[in-house]
Amino acid sequence: MFKNKSFYPLYFAIAIVIGIVIGSKFSFQQDSFSIVPKGFHDAKIKRLLSFIENNYVDEVDTDSLLDRTIEQMLTNLDPHSVYISKKEMQQNIENMQGNFVGIGVQFMMYNDSVTVIKAIEGGPSEKLGIKAGDRILMAEKDTLYGKNLSSDAIMGILKGNPNSKVNVLIYRKTTKQKIKFSIVRGNVDIKSVPVSYMLTDDIGYIKIDRFAMTTYHEFKEGLTKLQEHGMKALVIDVRGNPGGFMDVATRIIDELLEEKKLIVYTKSKSGKIEKSFSTNKGSFENGETYVLIDENSASASEIVAGALQDNDRGTIIGRRSFGKGLVQEEMPLGDGSSVRLTTARYYTPTGRSIQKPYTSKSNGDYFHDFEDRVMNGELVSEDSIKVVDSLKYTTPKGKIVYGGGGIIPDVFVPIDTTSFINNYYLAGLNDYCFKYVDKNRTKLSKLPLEKFLSTFDKDNAVYNEYMKNVSKFHIKERHKKNIKLYLNAVVARYLYDDIGFYKVINKDDLMLKKVIELHQSN
Repeated sequence: MFKNKSFYPLYFAIAIVIGIVIGSKFSFQQDSFSIVPKGFHDAKIKRLLSFIENNYVDEVDTDSLLDRTIEQMLTNLDPHSVYISKKEMQQNIENMQGNFVGIGVQFMMYNDSVTVIKAIEGGPSEKLGIKAGDRILMAEKDTLYGKNLSSDAIMGILKGNPNSKVNVLIYRKTTKQKIKFSIVRGNVDIKSVPVSYMLTDDIGYIKIDRFAMTTYHEFKEGLTKLQEHGMKALVIDVRGNPGGFMDVATRIIDELLEEKKLIVYTKSKSGKIEKSFSTNKGSFENGETYVLIDENSASASEIVAGALQDNDRGTIIGRRSFGKGLVQEEMPLGDGSSVRLTTARYYTPTGRSIQKPYTSKSNGDYFHDFEDRVMNGELVSEDSIKVVDSLKYTTPKGKIVYGGGGIIPDVFVPIDTTSFINNYYLAGLNDYCFKYVDKNRTKLSKLPLEKFLSTFDKDNAVYNEYMKNVSKFHIKERHKKNIKLYLNAVVARYLYDDIGFYKVINKDDLMLKKVIELHQSN
């Protein structure tokens, strides 16, 4: 779901806390870790919990108390060592594995009805013919309309065990029919590469949202498709990408580097160093490559940018990245919860750490330095980016790069200040767009995407109708263009999925314009 860009720092902070797993694929052995070291400290914690449980004056939930204690302990380490509750763990596993078990629909509550936004490609519902706009009235004997059910409650009903069956009753508005479906739940893919398409006749574009277990295969599929369409230059967009699995990032980089190039290396507390090198399997080792980064590109995203930059392979475009150079491993605590513990640091091929400074007492500020970047002007001026001369490194071809806090791009593109639209300008935009599409679905479904891109709302009728919703606010002229852009993009998403959204939103993108300019000059 599209969100106002002014919320990006908040969503990024949440994502980086619950979404970054860089290192092991949930493979850390359970018997190699306990909540506290064995021996005296273990007995000390157990004794304290026993005292509280048996002698404290009030009833206390010791499980909850222990959870909070673990969380507090971790706040005294680094910002990326975090506790993951049992509930959060399940969601995290689904996100990072790239799939979940369910009926395979995206939905929203619309006029108190569970309404299908889309049937996910390849999922059980899509295979049966369930369509966008369908209302799910019942699932087995559970009535889903008129109850103001939460999303969690609805997912609890629609999700289930693999190969289990759920009978649903659907109302299809376009034909005014009630239809019964018997859906066998199965694995449903969660895309981490939402789109890959040709920007121009010879420039391909791939957007990567996160580095999950399935990301390399999604990337490879997109890369192959673009090469078949005659791609000569590739754009990899990792803006807003909070990271993920390191080995997935290295496999993607391997597609772009010639053999035996250092990609990244890690160093543990004991001094153990592990290096990753490229192989001879790369399928796009010579074409132009551009990587788009911003202040919310972190972790595995920075590994991609750093490896290509340090190997003089491609051009990094955008703004200084987040600055996360720490490696975490998931360590289960035995009750379904886990601790994500920092176990090493990673370094780019030239030897630089791009981890920005932190202290255990400033973890809150650590995730909110976006405001500092706004205040010091570095989002609009390259000259405002502070570098440390002692952290200067040189690439094989003599390019100067810096460590100590993110990847500094080769080509700086300032943030588009007109994109900062107050949230109340976009109040109800998603609902308005869905209502518009729902009302006009039959007519709009006959419109090919390319035709939509060139003709939709040329008379501003849809835009003007929406603007009545926010007419009480004094909207500055410079914001109106972006409001219309967002509105068109969300309508396109409801009609054509992510490809529609990105083809609209990318039309006037400053970084992509810079890519085209650089490519044409080469």
